[in-house]
Amino acid sequence: MTGPTVPGCVDDDVLRALAEDIGDGDLTAALVPTGTRLRTRVIIREPAVLAGRPWFDAVFRHLDGDVAIDWRVDDGDALSPDQVLCELDGDARTLLSGERTALNFIQTLSSAATLTRAYVERVAGTGAVILDTRKTVPGLRLAQKYAVRCGGGQNHRIGLFDAILVKENHISAAGSITAAVERARATTRDVLVEVEVETLAQLDEACRGGADRALLDNFGLDNLSAAVAAHGGDIQLEASGNITLDSIREVAETGVDFISTGAITKHVRAIDFSMRYIGETP
Repeated sequence: MTGPTVPGCVDDDVLRALAEDIGDGDLTAALVPTGTRLRTRVIIREPAVLAGRPWFDAVFRHLDGDVAIDWRVDDGDALSPDQVLCELDGDARTLLSGERTALNFIQTLSSAATLTRAYVERVAGTGAVILDTRKTVPGLRLAQKYAVRCGGGQNHRIGLFDAILVKENHISAAGSITAAVERARATTRDVLVEVEVETLAQLDEACRGGADRALLDNFGLDNLSAAVAAHGGDIQLEASGNITLDSIREVAETGVDFISTGAITKHVRAIDFSMRYIGETP
């Protein structure tokens, strides 16, 4: 399988989801005679970008280990309605028990990949990079950030531990942008230091203080252009705040380096996949 590096959370995510769904046993699947084997295929019903293959595979690996999955597509591939993603061959009880959990993962993660791809395509040629945020489904952050990469976006910080983002309340508590950045630079960790700014004056202060990146919060197009004209090349510039598919092209054309949006991970609209049974295995 090609695509982005798969995070190490897959097994934990899957085991948690299986425990949630199956508990101490699938009562309905137990009605199927022991030893029955089935062949199934997964089909998509709408255009989308695939994400979640490792999670899908892990569901059946943890349930049985003897289910054969023949994939026709990779994560990151654009899919068309009625396209076959994969075919499975295995114990009927295993396939029935794992079906919903496996589909839940790809329908959720493909949602993020699909919306990310739409944003990425909208800014093509401008040089702007699409970033995600920490606005993710609890417990699925690494999975959703993987999906963003499948869609062609990049990841902002994973959590509060791998980068410094100085926001309004931090500035108030620290006393000023300058004081906050100085304290950030005094830490021993080599991490990105970013400051959220709401005015061009605050941007000037963040630049003078030595921040690596400025998050331009809810800047209008004129102020975004002014920020690029004043400090483009001096500091990385990231636009954020109420940016939609309709407005993102104009934002990108101002010359900012990054555009971050929570929509690609928090506006989850499940992609329509289905598993169809195509016969018993002799």
